[in-house]
Amino acid sequence: MAATINPTLLLVIALAPLVGAIVAGLFGKTLGRVVSHSVTTGSVALSCVLSLVVLWQVLGGARYNGTVYTWMQVGSLQMQVGFLIDSLSALMMVVVTFVSMCVHIYTIGYMAEDPGYERFFAYISLFTFSMLMLVMSNNFLQLFFGWEAVGLVSYLLIGFWYTRESAVFANLKAFVVNRVGDFGFVLGIGLVVAYTGSLNYTDVFAKAPELAKLVFPGTDWMLLTVLCICLFIGAMGKSAQFPLHVWLPDSMEGPTPISALIHAATMVTAGIFMVSRMSPLFELSDTALSVVLVLGAITALFMGFLGVIQNDIKRVIAYSTLSQLGYMTTALGASAYPVAMFHLMTHAFFKALLFLAAGSVIMGMHHDQDIRHMGGLRKYMPITWITFLIGSLALCGTPLFSGFYSKDSIIDAVAASHLPGAGFASFAVTASVFVTALYSFRLYFLVFHGEERFRHAVSHHGHDDHGHDDHAAHGHDDHGHGHGSFEPHESPWVVTLPLVLLAIPSAVVGWFTIRPLLFGGYFQGAIVTNTAVHPAMADLAAHFHGPLEMALDSFVHLPLWLAIAGGVVAYYAYMVNPKFPVAVQRMFQPVYVLLDHKYYMDWINEHVIAAGARLLGRGLWQGGDAGIIDGLLVNGSARLVGMGAALVRRLQTGFIYYYALAMIAGVVVFMWMFVPGKLLSGWFIR
Repeated sequence: MAATINPTLLLVIALAPLVGAIVAGLFGKTLGRVVSHSVTTGSVALSCVLSLVVLWQVLGGARYNGTVYTWMQVGSLQMQVGFLIDSLSALMMVVVTFVSMCVHIYTIGYMAEDPGYERFFAYISLFTFSMLMLVMSNNFLQLFFGWEAVGLVSYLLIGFWYTRESAVFANLKAFVVNRVGDFGFVLGIGLVVAYTGSLNYTDVFAKAPELAKLVFPGTDWMLLTVLCICLFIGAMGKSAQFPLHVWLPDSMEGPTPISALIHAATMVTAGIFMVSRMSPLFELSDTALSVVLVLGAITALFMGFLGVIQNDIKRVIAYSTLSQLGYMTTALGASAYPVAMFHLMTHAFFKALLFLAAGSVIMGMHHDQDIRHMGGLRKYMPITWITFLIGSLALCGTPLFSGFYSKDSIIDAVAASHLPGAGFASFAVTASVFVTALYSFRLYFLVFHGEERFRHAVSHHGHDDHGHDDHAAHGHDDHGHGHGSFEPHESPWVVTLPLVLLAIPSAVVGWFTIRPLLFGGYFQGAIVTNTAVHPAMADLAAHFHGPLEMALDSFVHLPLWLAIAGGVVAYYAYMVNPKFPVAVQRMFQPVYVLLDHKYYMDWINEHVIAAGARLLGRGLWQGGDAGIIDGLLVNGSARLVGMGAALVRRLQTGFIYYYALAMIAGVVVFMWMFVPGKLLSGWFIR
């Protein structure tokens, strides 16, 4: 096996999706739909195959860390494009390209009747290129380029149906909230450059012990703590952590393939990847790790609660994504970086599966997204049903499924942490197991079992309050099924094939990868963990005896029984006694109102933060710009010159005797100023 990786191979992996995006974006209308989706899907498939080749080489010990292009040099600071390929980046490359390939195939069927077909394929290929540049980077400059590029493409995709006001509002919201996080991210990178003089990961990590001894100027805070928290603020925006989570549920305004590609499997995990990559820095600051731990736990628990009351099929899964991102972040805070990456991988498969299956349901329901209008779809959509069930079982942490191994590992790792806030975090991730099972099986039962409510809800189709994939507004025609003869239908093979491809790893990937990823040294050299100070990974290794033993052992631990309890409650509430949820809602009406208003975070953002920003802007405009700059400096100076000119103009009388008098007075003044006082006084006396 080669000791290094061919850089040309890496360039092909990164640039192939960019080529596909350019072809579809610039020439798609000319070349046609078939060529557009063939080129983009083929280029991403090529990147996927080559990423698997790179992963195989990495498993054999190959690594690559080099520069492919020097963009600019300012003094000793070099700004370069380069690749760092190790076990961490190789895993991300495979996840990104595989999920993207499945989404490309799925999109051929899902967006078949949309007039923006070629533009959509160009966007998702461009996103894949941006994400690959992010995860393959070996320096902060390229990391930031990929970071901002995925944010830009996300903006374009959320607002893909730009004629809808709700979509435009959602993409602007996502863009603004992510800029808040990116401001902290830029400050963190700025501190890195200021104190290390380099943008290269290797140089910065080598100086980490020196940074750990420095104090932030003017404070008693440790420099590394401030630096890591600034970097994590960027991760909070990109990975939708409380309180910067508000953009992700609204991003469901974009087409469903986007929800699977960007807001479940890849872009929102960029923050998790970044913190894992920065583990040599975070390991030296317990304060920063505690911040990460607590905020992740808050997101995991409280975002899960919101999923219980949602009625839009995509929004239920969106809040599930927020909760699972909280799990990953909590693992990062416990210094269990390999576990966070393990859950990132398993979550990418089963959450992309759930979103794409939800899209299949939406197609089968003729683009109605309200789960209250569904029911009994199991016999009409058998492939969608079984794949959705597999994704739900993985999400809930059912033993032997992929999500079980990663979620239980997070719960055990957090329990082993001794950082401040670890007790609350352990409670939050454990309690979230019940919440996850409750909203997952609520969704599953309401959609696929029980009464066929769609027969009584035809008039509601396409009018959900929470936004929907309203294809009818964009050239879709319900596939020949008029509302008068409504009947659900299974999706075409280009939609169901990706579901099957994603269902396989959702079911089995955890069994085969837990040992090498967590306990086999796979991340050695890519992730740094001080097990003497942060014992989570060492504790997990001491209690792990194999995937089968772990599954059997779960029957004597609380999380599995909480998951079972959540499923039982969901079955009773939505299958046996549908009046029970109504009674609970009536009994806990204040809590329901709080959840229905999403903890009033949107209200606070719009009426407090945005209103404060508007007030500040108005004050700066009226007081600063109009009052000081225009009124005092510009207009004031003009008025002063005018007053001086008016005064001087009065002295210009045109009379010679007046000018002679002025000249004599001037001579006297000059004599008084320059002639010695005694001489002048004697002259006057004589």
